[in-house]
Amino acid sequence: MGNRKREGSDDAVGRPKAGRVRIEDVAERAGVSMKTVSRVLNNEPNVSERTRQRVEAAVETLRYRPLPSARVLAGRRSYLVALLFDNPSANYLMEIEMGVLDACQAQHYNLMLAPLSYGADDLVEKVEALVLQSQLDGVVLTPPITDHVALLRRLEELGIPYASISAKEQNRHVGVVVDEYGAVCELMAHLAALGHQRIGHVMGHAAHGASGWRLAGYREGLRRAGLRYDPALVVEGEFSYESGVAATHRLLDLERPPTAIFAANDDMAAGAICAIGERGLSVPRDVSVCGFDDTPIARQIHPALTTIRQSTRDMGRLAAAELLKDIRELGAGGIVDVPYTLQLRRSTGPVGA
Repeated sequence: MGNRKREGSDDAVGRPKAGRVRIEDVAERAGVSMKTVSRVLNNEPNVSERTRQRVEAAVETLRYRPLPSARVLAGRRSYLVALLFDNPSANYLMEIEMGVLDACQAQHYNLMLAPLSYGADDLVEKVEALVLQSQLDGVVLTPPITDHVALLRRLEELGIPYASISAKEQNRHVGVVVDEYGAVCELMAHLAALGHQRIGHVMGHAAHGASGWRLAGYREGLRRAGLRYDPALVVEGEFSYESGVAATHRLLDLERPPTAIFAANDDMAAGAICAIGERGLSVPRDVSVCGFDDTPIARQIHPALTTIRQSTRDMGRLAAAELLKDIRELGAGGIVDVPYTLQLRRSTGPVGA
């Protein structure tokens, strides 16, 4: 009885009896975290020699090998990063992608595009497989992927560098942020100065960090202008043109419709202008409209859109540049505060003008 092995116990040489050895198995064997194992495998600094020896002994005992990325054991790089996204705004994504590509090309890195579904149950597993099978050196995260808590935890466990774009929690170590709250306050001051007292807001998707910051700026901007917040004037969209059309029709159906509408991005603002036209109304004579981002569509529609310019191409470029710094030297990357400007165009005007 005393010599019987328990079911599932290690064999005589200390290896698991069946199944592929995982990084979790190495961490348990060595008595350290998965992040520490990853640091040892990547030959990173700030690991004591004693800990390094324990991890290397566990790797040898368990005969652990990362998927195709045995390169990690040799300290080599793939010079490949991925842009992870789930965002219906093609204009926003195109600008971010071009910026990330600018930074990658400058550093002789290749870029992989990875479309994902934020709400998918297997999102974390898909990203882990992508990282290991494609031997990624790091990833750039866009909203709302940038706020996926379980994914962030797993990337940290695997020791995969990542950069965040416009994270909801602005305490990340690497990435870019914009003062969206302050920008929208400035936009509300502009509308109030034009005499607008009933200002509608088309929100973005609740999962996006930008939605929360822009809603908070909207509310604070109203308060500073001495205007009352009316929840009936706030309608949720999806950051898409179509959702902007639908949300604006809901606002115009109110007994007291708004005289101005702030949409949380330019695509929804363009949809708002379309919906207003479908009602036989004019922008800005009957309803003023403004957006956020200053993507190309803001200058392509008629009338041209008043909006907040955050250079999304610069955001992508700077986020990728900070990521590549962090890949080269752990801790070298940082957070960059990207400035914004208020772009006044013909889609906003005085009430009843």
